[in-house]
Amino acid sequence: MGSHVAEMLLNRGDSVLVLDNLATGREEHLLQQDMLEVRIGSIADKDLVNDLMTTFKPDVVIHTAASYKDPDDWFSDNMTNVVGGANIISASKALKVKRFIYFQTALCYGVKPEEQPITLSHKKNPANSSYAISKTTTEDYLTISGLDYVTFRLANVIGPRNVSGPLPIFFDRLMQEKKCFVTPAKRDFVYVGDLAKAVLKAVDGVGRGAYHFSSGTDIAIKELYDAVVSAMALDNYPEPEVKPLSPDDAPSILLDPSRTFEDFGAIEFTSLEDTVSEAVRYYKEHGVHGGYTHLKMEK
Repeated sequence: MGSHVAEMLLNRGDSVLVLDNLATGREEHLLQQDMLEVRIGSIADKDLVNDLMTTFKPDVVIHTAASYKDPDDWFSDNMTNVVGGANIISASKALKVKRFIYFQTALCYGVKPEEQPITLSHKKNPANSSYAISKTTTEDYLTISGLDYVTFRLANVIGPRNVSGPLPIFFDRLMQEKKCFVTPAKRDFVYVGDLAKAVLKAVDGVGRGAYHFSSGTDIAIKELYDAVVSAMALDNYPEPEVKPLSPDDAPSILLDPSRTFEDFGAIEFTSLEDTVSEAVRYYKEHGVHGGYTHLKMEK
């Protein structure tokens, strides 16, 4: 997600500093250019964060970093999502950054939300994963920071460069002619480029506080699978195995986007078919690096 936002900022003439540890990001996603500086390192390195931000003096900070690759790696999750988040927020306060934009997970509401769709007033219940706990902790720090901020609580953001969730897993397994499985779960899949456009509006001063980035419609995982099969133009349809939901999986996590539409205006969401087609083209050219998920996967 961060590289898509950076691309759009660069395309309109902004100067951009990127700090990435390349745990999931890839350097080739951003071509070298005059208005771009890329540093390889961790946001958990407080001295590095302070040095880079003091030198660059950003007007806006967009915090897209996240650790989520291994649900049992609590140390990495906390170093990036909590310590790193606190480092960036603290540096932003010290430099009086004009605006701070943060990406938060919808898992902050838990895997068994009490509302469908989930409103912004729904209580937080992140004690379902290390990822949700650590991401929500940084959002809580942000709310007491005194900074002018926007936090986007995200639906399932997919598209080119997507390294987590079912989309890259389906592609990778189908390429290897391995069987896939689906569950009855539904999710709101939104195109990463649509999110990046909303982020640019936030950069320019639109909104304040928490928002849901969501289309307001959820679709079955099976429909996503079918879109991947279609985009790959396979000769035969590989029938997926249908499995019941696991105890830690939610039947649906659907966010109410009404406040987003009120403040950011109408959003023309890219279709699932076009989103998946772009992702498949990317995977065919660059390969799949990831496919991370909190769900147990079969070999």
